[in-house]
Amino acid sequence: MTELKQINHHAAGIDVGSEKIFIALPDSSVHNFLTFTTDLSAAIQLLKQHGVVTVAMESTGVYGVVLYEMLEEAQLNVYLVNPSHVKHVPGRKTDVQDCQWLQQLHSYGLLNASFVPVASIKELRSYVRLREGYIEDQATCVLRMQKALILMNIRLHQVISQIQGTSGMKVLKAILQGERNAERLLMLCDARIVKNKKEDVLASLQGNYKPEHLFALEQSVNCYEFYQTKLRECDGKIEEQLIKLTLNKPIPSHINEPKPIRHHPPQIKEYHQKMVTLMNGNDVTSLPGITDYNLMQIVSEVGTDLTKWATEKHFTSWLGLAPGKHSSGKMVKRPKKKPAPRAGLIFREAAQSLLQSKTIALGHFARRLRAKKGAYIAIKATARKLAELFYRAMTKGLQYVERGIEHYQKHLDQLQLKSLIKKAAALKMSIVPLNN
Repeated sequence: MTELKQINHHAAGIDVGSEKIFIALPDSSVHNFLTFTTDLSAAIQLLKQHGVVTVAMESTGVYGVVLYEMLEEAQLNVYLVNPSHVKHVPGRKTDVQDCQWLQQLHSYGLLNASFVPVASIKELRSYVRLREGYIEDQATCVLRMQKALILMNIRLHQVISQIQGTSGMKVLKAILQGERNAERLLMLCDARIVKNKKEDVLASLQGNYKPEHLFALEQSVNCYEFYQTKLRECDGKIEEQLIKLTLNKPIPSHINEPKPIRHHPPQIKEYHQKMVTLMNGNDVTSLPGITDYNLMQIVSEVGTDLTKWATEKHFTSWLGLAPGKHSSGKMVKRPKKKPAPRAGLIFREAAQSLLQSKTIALGHFARRLRAKKGAYIAIKATARKLAELFYRAMTKGLQYVERGIEHYQKHLDQLQLKSLIKKAAALKMSIVPLNN
């Protein structure tokens, strides 16, 4: 039996908390420091004094971000470890034992570093995530608008598609300014609404206006517009970062027309051109379900260099899209599902949109699988296929060509015919096509 040998002789383990950090050094000593910047600097000095060149620390949300960046700036090799991969030995659990266990595992080379994007991508990710948070806050404001309208029995949001759209906001602002005449409020709507939904709009605007509900409506409208300004500010920061990321990259000579972005499109000049340039001229939005916006979301999570994952199987497994195997003998376990990375959720959202497609082959695949095994498995399997196509496009520059449902159906028919011929041969029979 081969004995384990130490690989990292100058390794340290750090347990990060909200108020203190505990450091286990190669000489088995343990030191603790507060989480103030001066104390973190003192901790790094201690690591250097003891000749530490590599450090292992658990991923603990926002608590370890600053320390990770400071360790990187000090030119130490930092392993950010998934806590689920570092299960503690049986017995009592303390912060001291945690850092000692990390140091021991790391010294024997038993830990894998989690993926951490480069600084420029992390900055882009911060802006994109902040923007997504503002969109969620906007949705809450819209719900509050609808609640205030329902309490006054104004049913406008049941008649027009979006109360926060141009027509809806014009009507709401007029109501807040004192307008109560339904005919005049109707004229503020788009011409198509006036033509097709005139009677419904007039009926929906007959309400019981109360000062307390009008106040709640005004507050919600003001909050919604506040988040609109914050979204534009985020778009400005995202645009600045895209300019930095594409500064030394040549602009492609030929760029296809961009796909439309239905909801909350970023207000960025030459957005599609910047995204194609960032992808080194490879228009990844040719993939089904991928627009410039969710492409930017994916890039902000995984970056543009996917060679950090050895194969597309490694990539889809990291995204949480690979089928799991949890069996022992004849027993098949049902483990507790772990939360998927944000990038995996973005691919799932793109796959879900394909279920409604009428011409895309991948959408037909998703609907067939949904009929057999349900929507959850169909969306996950389609997202995995989409992630594989994305990986090939990013690593090999392969261009996706959509051949449509008819071509996909012919391929299925050929596979079915091949299977029937094989079964017939096993039964010493043959298949004869019918003469039309």
